[in-house]
Amino acid sequence: MKQDMIVILDLGSTENTVIARQIRDLGVYSEIHPHDITVEELQALDNVKGIILNGGENRVVDGQEVQVRDELYGLSYPMISIDYPQSKCEAQYQELPDDAAMKTFLFETCKAEANWNMKNFIEDQVELIRKQVGDKKVLLALSGGVDSSVVAAMLIKAIGQQLVCVHVNHGLMRKNESEGVVKVFRDELHANLIYVDATERFLGKLDGVADPEEKRKIIGGEFIRVFEEEARKLEGIDFLGQGTIYPDIIESGTKTAKCVKSHHNVGGLPEDLQFELVEPLKQLFKDEVRACGIELGLPAEMVYRQPFPGPGLGVRCLGAITRDRLEALREADAILRDEFAKSGLDKTVWQYFVAIPDFKAVGVRDNARSMGYMAVIRAVNTIDAMTATIERIDYDLLERIADRITAEVTSINRVVYEITKKPVATIEFE
Repeated sequence: MKQDMIVILDLGSTENTVIARQIRDLGVYSEIHPHDITVEELQALDNVKGIILNGGENRVVDGQEVQVRDELYGLSYPMISIDYPQSKCEAQYQELPDDAAMKTFLFETCKAEANWNMKNFIEDQVELIRKQVGDKKVLLALSGGVDSSVVAAMLIKAIGQQLVCVHVNHGLMRKNESEGVVKVFRDELHANLIYVDATERFLGKLDGVADPEEKRKIIGGEFIRVFEEEARKLEGIDFLGQGTIYPDIIESGTKTAKCVKSHHNVGGLPEDLQFELVEPLKQLFKDEVRACGIELGLPAEMVYRQPFPGPGLGVRCLGAITRDRLEALREADAILRDEFAKSGLDKTVWQYFVAIPDFKAVGVRDNARSMGYMAVIRAVNTIDAMTATIERIDYDLLERIADRITAEVTSINRVVYEITKKPVATIEFE
């Protein structure tokens, strides 16, 4: 990597990403690493200009207060600490430094250059991909979402026809989603695209599975198995491309930070993985992924497409997945997206979707008592997917959506709007 780097050591803070984003916004690249990083691991990182020891309310793990290795203090890197009383470095901050103080540390103390931008990042990644892949081929999981689309553009720039894209319909896609992916990437962009309909396979594996973590791991593991099977039909496939981004890694947990949820492409990977991973976006936050896509020349409508989780509707069909509830979810979600598009909210709301819990409530249909599912609508705004606020939807629009869903999806008899921010909630329900 050509860009200068500031390393943030996680000593139990809940605000690691806040500091990382503050530093990146000031034009310097930053990464979060575990508190017990070794000298050798630190020195193996490229262009480290300074270190931040970031303490906080989670400093105590298993009854002991975490500490950095003493030998780190003897290195030549400039160092500051935040909310870490055990620190042996000279500069003490009790709370997050403001931009002026951070600029002083970055540019005067560390002598870092403000060279973090998407043009430099892409140049670095193209060089790294070519070095990693050589003359081999990369198999890319192409969902058609923002992350995988940007990865595809990056890999095409780096290795061209050595890229083979695979779109797997796991039966958990939104209405007409797979058909749209094939149309855009195979028919319009002429990508080397393999389409696999694995609906029955995935739903069979998920039958009766209610635990969210287990569902994610089954979906992630089965994805890999499908790719392995497709790779065996080809020659020279040694690498698997993935749209892993930085929040996926952070939320899947570090040695100090607690796991929020295992992302299917991080915690869900099988131990006997047969591929070497190519993950050029794993250092980027979501807004940076979009900026990268624009820099790569992707159309805005693709780059700013609403996020869709890798496990798809599997984490919105809450609890054990049933086919009737999954189909009800797919239809309700299509209605929500249609109404948001008509009102223009699809261009202003970061993410919006329907989830359906695994229970029924009593209602009235055709003048008789009936039991039906509940559709839960969620609409949030965020910059980096680490925090999120609630979109205040016009009540008339909500009523229109509820009327359409209950009229057109007869297995649903209640529609509710969920209004909890992240944190304490996550964006998805599972």
